[in-house]
Amino acid sequence: MEHFDVVVVGAGLSGIGAGYRLQTECPERSYVILEARDAIGGTWDLFRYPGVRSDSDMFTLGYAFRPWREAKSIADGDTIRDYIRSTAEQFRIEEKIRFRTRVVAADWSSEQACWTVTVEQSVADAADADAADAAVERRTLTCDFLYSCTGYYDYASGYTPDFPGVADYQGTVVHPQFWPEDLDYAGKRVVIIGSGATAVTLVPSMVRDAEHVTMLQRSPSWIGAVPGRDKLADQLRAVLPPRVAHRIIRAKNIAFTIGVYQFCRRRPAAARKMLTKLANRFLKDEQMVREHFTPTYNPWEQRLCAAPDADFFRAIRGGKADVVTDHIEAFMPEGIRLVSGKVLEADVVVTATGLRLLALGGIAPSVDGVEVPLAKQFVWRGAMVTGIPNFAVCIGYTNASWTLRGDLTSRLVCKVLNHMKARGYSSVVPVPDGTLRERPLLDLSSGYIQRSIQEFPRSGHRSPWRVRQNYILDAATTMRTDLDRTLRPTRREKAGVSS
Repeated sequence: MEHFDVVVVGAGLSGIGAGYRLQTECPERSYVILEARDAIGGTWDLFRYPGVRSDSDMFTLGYAFRPWREAKSIADGDTIRDYIRSTAEQFRIEEKIRFRTRVVAADWSSEQACWTVTVEQSVADAADADAADAAVERRTLTCDFLYSCTGYYDYASGYTPDFPGVADYQGTVVHPQFWPEDLDYAGKRVVIIGSGATAVTLVPSMVRDAEHVTMLQRSPSWIGAVPGRDKLADQLRAVLPPRVAHRIIRAKNIAFTIGVYQFCRRRPAAARKMLTKLANRFLKDEQMVREHFTPTYNPWEQRLCAAPDADFFRAIRGGKADVVTDHIEAFMPEGIRLVSGKVLEADVVVTATGLRLLALGGIAPSVDGVEVPLAKQFVWRGAMVTGIPNFAVCIGYTNASWTLRGDLTSRLVCKVLNHMKARGYSSVVPVPDGTLRERPLLDLSSGYIQRSIQEFPRSGHRSPWRVRQNYILDAATTMRTDLDRTLRPTRREKAGVSS
């Protein structure tokens, strides 16, 4: 049976970053990255709908150890995927990846002080689904430390409400998560159901070829226009060495992002006024803004949608796109009938109705054969989980670039591994130092979070158990944390017995 010091699950943005940190900060440790899909990129390889892009700037979404050199600050999905792949190639991380290898079980043995990881490995061409199903090998491997970098999206299914009459509809219905490569919407009428980041991205992308695009929303979302290029970044990169410029730009963008978030949460009335003023400036229609772009919730109670170079607003002003705020009564052969009685005729309906969350990529970790109830556990330093020894999970920020906390977590994992080696520990597990009050792991009111967050571990009410949404505070404290204070060790010579 193969054994590794560390098994990383997932070869997306987080997994590649974890590989870099492991081989630079724990060079003596062996590691492998297990990836269920057949390509590097994770979310950025999965989502292929028109215009897919990040709503975080690439100077902070990109890796701290590999400066972002492209022109655009807000990058499209293809560019991000290429960046992740080239990073894996440059640092030879790709050599550590095993594709088409899905982790289906992981059990920690207290007696042996190691994980037994069960995987299903496809040995056939993934493009041939029938052949792949018929040629799946189940095997096991062991490791000392398990690190989940799967993100929190369910790759196998998106969220689509049960719309009445959808079987009667004679057009095409697609979910953005499973976009057909051959979908032709040129010259057709398109209705996009939803008002989140995906819908805001799809409208300006599809309107170029479609006859008309309607975004149908139950209620408005806050949308902010952001520059597609960072002019100050361009100026700095023109006169400074790449790494120096990158550090300055990165620091500037981190401070700006956190500043906007804090402004929205601390002064919601002023934030509402600012975003409303911006929408009025671009749309020049106060009635439209009041009806379709003024949410009932405050900015950053849900994630703020970004429109690079105001592309969404420009699409609406151009006349080939509009927004309808109403509820669906039922689908009908020619389109969608709304509660108001209005009928939206459509050749293509895109259900941008949200995603599903999936804790740990669907892995249900167990200890000595007993499954750990994740919803009853707490997260330590945004990384390790109570009740599960030698285990960490990468969870990014909701109000800033995912990679900021992802990289902090990977560095913390390396610190823990080096600490264990120096002290002769075979395992460590976080243990609360007193009673903790439960808080949700992701503190947003968005529907996709509220539908599934109860299945995730909890945040506590105080440090180091509180999962904060503040990179500056985390950056100042995470790597200075006293590991002996809240990590309970087991010494290698007495595996299974607490020291």
